Amino acid sequence: MYARIAAFKGETEMADRAIEAIRGQVESQWESPPEGLENAKELLVLVDREGGTGLGITLYETEEDLRRGDEALNAMTPADPEATGTRTDVSSYEVVLRKER
Repeated sequence: MYARIAAFKGETEMADRAIEAIRGQVESQWESPPEGLENAKELLVLVDREGGTGLGITLYETEEDLRRGDEALNAMTPADPEATGTRTDVSSYEVVLRKER
């Protein structure tokens, strides 16, 4: 499994607006995703309200799926750029351990 992690920075007072903008975009596209994202297995969005930062973690089964997903996400326009903040970094990792309860 592979993970793409995008980091964001925004205004702390905009956290709720950013969360709703991202939630709306994801919910509207999850069942019928844009080309390149059809093999995304899981999405986590983490927010530090006090620090004004966030992470979007998208999980893929294969490295090829990760590559296609990365290309698709890089080409997308944010839901509401003024609300969601600025993307500050994108990294990719191989997931070597994943546990759930």
